[in-house]
Amino acid sequence: MLDIPVLISGGGPVGLTASLLLSKHGVRSLLVERHPGTAILPKARGINARTMEMYRQCGIDAAIRAAGLAAGRLGLIVWTETLAGREIERRVPGRAMPKNMAVTPTTNCLCAQDDLEPVIRRFAEAAGPGALRFNTELTSFSQKAGSVTGTITDRVTGEATPFSARYLIAAEGAQSRVRRSLGVQMIGEEKVYDSVNILFNADLRQWTEHRPAALYFVEQPELRGTFLTINGTDRWGFLIHSVSRYGYRPGDFTPERCTALIRQAVGIPELAVSVLGVSPWEASAIVADRYRDGAVFLAGDAAHEMPPTGGFGLNTGVQDVHNLAWKMAAVLRGQADDALLDSYHAERQPLAETITRAALANAMSMGRTKRQSSAVLPRREFLNENGLIFGLCYESMAVIPDGTPAVQVADPVTEYVPSARPGSRAPHVWLQRGVEQLSTIDLFGPHFVLLVRDGDAWRKAVHQIEPSWPPIIGFTIGKEGDLIDTADNWHEAYGVGTEGAVLVRPDGYVAWRSRSGTSEPGQVLRAVFDDLLGRIRLRHRQ
Repeated sequence: MLDIPVLISGGGPVGLTASLLLSKHGVRSLLVERHPGTAILPKARGINARTMEMYRQCGIDAAIRAAGLAAGRLGLIVWTETLAGREIERRVPGRAMPKNMAVTPTTNCLCAQDDLEPVIRRFAEAAGPGALRFNTELTSFSQKAGSVTGTITDRVTGEATPFSARYLIAAEGAQSRVRRSLGVQMIGEEKVYDSVNILFNADLRQWTEHRPAALYFVEQPELRGTFLTINGTDRWGFLIHSVSRYGYRPGDFTPERCTALIRQAVGIPELAVSVLGVSPWEASAIVADRYRDGAVFLAGDAAHEMPPTGGFGLNTGVQDVHNLAWKMAAVLRGQADDALLDSYHAERQPLAETITRAALANAMSMGRTKRQSSAVLPRREFLNENGLIFGLCYESMAVIPDGTPAVQVADPVTEYVPSARPGSRAPHVWLQRGVEQLSTIDLFGPHFVLLVRDGDAWRKAVHQIEPSWPPIIGFTIGKEGDLIDTADNWHEAYGVGTEGAVLVRPDGYVAWRSRSGTSEPGQVLRAVFDDLLGRIRLRHRQ
């Protein structure tokens, strides 16, 4: 029998990222994926800046960018009657505006899923101690006494292997068998519209190179679709929206019909087109009513399905496991009570509901659903959701409030004001270490980070609570110290005085903040970790 701390069911971006992150925390896991390899279709493409921050901390962001489309090949969103015909409007997405880009040290990236997954797989396999098995699927499981037992089956040989795991992460996608067997209910609206994705080869540079865009919307009375940029030259996706509205059924999309529709959308009747694949699907806006069931955790599309309008699906999924991995590692190492894992649902499920509603609102504004059919241009929030990407805050046992009020903005979807209030993403501030420029974002990883201005007392406190797990690293930031704040704005961005301190979790969110000093920093810091990790409860159980 296989005996493993964590079994991951599903080898898409979410499962692969979970494997990589658990390995970064030194946790042994086994990922099983029923398909023989990584994705063969583009599927998701857009990786937002917050997700790229996470991959930057993992050291794989450069490899992802190398596999994706060069930044100069993007920049616009375009609406046309036909690709070769009249242009209706073009926009620079709000996310790409200088004000919004200044809040992060990185940028978004367009990397199609069939290019992205091999990159994450390569790093996950190299990281260890996690292991990956393709052509293998979870075929049965049951829970007992805080663990999961069951069977995984090799789809080539048919050999079944029993396993025992402390935890199971279900990252199997929207049709998750684990979720269905648990009886988890999905909240929201199912099947709000139907679509078909057509993957094809055609040289469209004549109508795209002078206006490089991620999306080219085609708006015709009898056809509404979107050209999806993949390599920017001859590999494209064509997404047809609400196909049943035009009387089409999935079986109608033969290669000949797809070629005719692509030519109609481009406006060139004799265009050379080679159809590579056709994928009908239905968009839903639903979120699981619970992300945890005993020792089983849902992540990615197994936990939430959202319309692709805004590109949040993949990003929300990989950020799910970023939230979960460090907590799971802390519990497995005996440094945190199992109750810490309840904070996964408390933090991620409400956030997914908010994002899913926004994605549905985008779709409605663009005439995708039956309720609204005449709109052409989307609402102003579309691709301008900086507040959703950076500004959503957590409330759970893994956050210790400091009594300060939440940041108030007129529109929480589009507006983001950096804040180090506990529960917030720790803000980006440029710092200097010798001749090297780095961001506060670069300090975070598989450890807690304590950031201070007057470091001696807090630095001693850090050493007093060692050994601990996750480990804690301290940095002094100022005109003198480990890191030089040349602009002298770190303390303002983080809201601390000369003797204050901020504790940042391994996922880059602020866990605790002391805006001023204390006479007993060691005692305070120990109490903070006891609260965050449920250690008092853990000691009672031991």
